[in-house]
Amino acid sequence: MKKFSIAFLVTALLAFSGVGMAQSLQDGINDVYAERFKSAQSTFEKLVASNPNNLEAIYWLGQTFIETNNIKAANDVYDKALLASANAPLVIVGKGHVELIENKVSEARQRFESAIVMSRGKKGDDPAILNAVGRAITEVYTDKEKKGDINYAIEKLEAAAARDQKNAEIYLNLGNAYRKARPGEGGGKAFENYRKATEINPAFGAPYYRLAQLFYSQRNWELYEQYLNDAVAKDPKFAPAYYDLYYYKLLVKKDFAAAELDAAKFIQNTDPDPQNAYLAIQTKWAKKEFDQAIAEAKNLISQAGDKTKPIVYRLIADAYVQKKDTTPAKQYIDLLFAKAPREELNANDYRLKADIYSVIPGMEDSLFAFYKAGVEADTILENKIELLKRGAEVFRTKALAPDKKFLREKEGDLASMLVDLKPKATINEMFDVGRAYYFGGANAKSYAAFVKFTEKYPDEVYGWEWKFNNARVIDSTKKDSIAVPDALRLVEFAEKDTAKYKKQFLSAAGFLVEYYANVAKDGAKALEFVNKMLVLDPANQSLLSIKQQLEKSGSQRAPSTQPRTGSSGKTDSGKRETSAG
Repeated sequence: MKKFSIAFLVTALLAFSGVGMAQSLQDGINDVYAERFKSAQSTFEKLVASNPNNLEAIYWLGQTFIETNNIKAANDVYDKALLASANAPLVIVGKGHVELIENKVSEARQRFESAIVMSRGKKGDDPAILNAVGRAITEVYTDKEKKGDINYAIEKLEAAAARDQKNAEIYLNLGNAYRKARPGEGGGKAFENYRKATEINPAFGAPYYRLAQLFYSQRNWELYEQYLNDAVAKDPKFAPAYYDLYYYKLLVKKDFAAAELDAAKFIQNTDPDPQNAYLAIQTKWAKKEFDQAIAEAKNLISQAGDKTKPIVYRLIADAYVQKKDTTPAKQYIDLLFAKAPREELNANDYRLKADIYSVIPGMEDSLFAFYKAGVEADTILENKIELLKRGAEVFRTKALAPDKKFLREKEGDLASMLVDLKPKATINEMFDVGRAYYFGGANAKSYAAFVKFTEKYPDEVYGWEWKFNNARVIDSTKKDSIAVPDALRLVEFAEKDTAKYKKQFLSAAGFLVEYYANVAKDGAKALEFVNKMLVLDPANQSLLSIKQQLEKSGSQRAPSTQPRTGSSGKTDSGKRETSAG
């Protein structure tokens, strides 16, 4: 009896110990999702120290290192475990995750397939392994670096969900995979899977947080805030949601007191870090207390050294710019771009860099590159559009200098990118492309832009008029390849309402008079257009004189009817910058 009691006691203690370890493992996983990576690392290291064969703890320890961008440490963890046991499917997936990061795509795929086959049982594939494979690919896959096959990840995660319909993490990862595979969908399958995760485990903060991100990209602030609040209501320790609520209230709602409360909750629920002081500094920046914000940010850099987070450099650079002191700002914007991972840079960072560099003489090519790179870096259409508008405005302003008119071509390039990017560009936006090219001397580009304009707006005079303006410059020698046809088309258009389009009619008809009289030697044709012009301007002595000469001799050289031109070939009257509409 006594032996039984002792045996029972030992069994009970082992069972209790097992439960405690399982809770510790889940605590570590929860810390990973809540971005408390130091706490997660500590938990997993203790579990591995107490049981070197705890493959789940080993896998998650490596994942924690991956999350903190310590790829070498992750690789070391997985290599060590595989030396001890080559038949560890979960660890094999972790190793494949590292290889995918290192762009060893085929090797990673082989690891994933091997792990799936190795763990396959009588009932089919192991959902835990399928989930780990889908998670690995989804974590690495980005718009800029499409490492791995995101559709393969979805396939495996769908299979995992079918095998284990009560696992909220699988649906979270599946939502992430759909979000990356279909970024323009505005939710859809990603939304469905995140919602499913919340239904399975209402206390899991991560899917609410991901739902909020869907609505952030749409600038739907009401739902964005709602889902962030849901995340912290369901899991009061979910630090990332407090962090985003802080930024939302600081920058969108401008509620500084509420923002400071969320900052305090974030600091309370995240890993201890001296750089958490940055949030208080940023609040001063938002309040436009720039001198104090700059001083405290520099102090933070002196404490953190090489571990300084890139956002600190961003804040200092922006604060200097807002103080209209761009000279010291350059040092900090350069540090931001040197220290920040490329995927963390967005359109506003490139705008800030362009603003700083725009006051440095001779940096126009670099400026253009910044705007272009910013558009490529950002994933939000609104940010891309605003950056292109800003860039076009900067080059238009710079081109006001007498020796910088050529910069309007770069304005045109950015305006053209804007038109191509927008689902529905306006008539003025399309007109601005061709106009910028015209005054920048890029007449071929301008001509092509107004060809598109006439195709989109055939009933507007502007396209036909500016096609002709460009054709006259491009075709200044031959005159008959595009200039004459475009002049004839403009005359034809203007004849629909010669009172409304008198200026355009006289310009094109005058060109044709000169062409037929002096180039084609067709006096009769020239006289035909002179007579048409006199209908609109019967008292014009110059036209009456030309008519008299042409009536005497159709082949006689006629005086020019065109406005005086400068050395560029552009007419004085053509230099007026009209806007369409």
